[in-house]
Amino acid sequence: MIDRSGVPYQVTSMGTILEGEWAEVMGVVTSCFETLSADCPRIGVHIKIDYRAGPAGRLTSKVEAVEQRLGRKLKT
Repeated sequence: MIDRSGVPYQVTSMGTILEGEWAEVMGVVTSCFETLSADCPRIGVHIKIDYRAGPAGRLTSKVEAVEQRLGRKLKT
């Protein structure tokens, strides 16, 4: 569902990171919740929000900036 949403995302070992405008991201979260609630009597949702106005693409640019300073690729 997240993949089909078109919202930029990254899957990590600790969760999934979504990047985008508030309404768009929360729409994906809501859709995921509603889909799960059809079959699951209990759902745990943990959301951490870091809002910063500015250009999109920080999902990858922040990692690239750290790699550039270190002069090497990181495991992601």
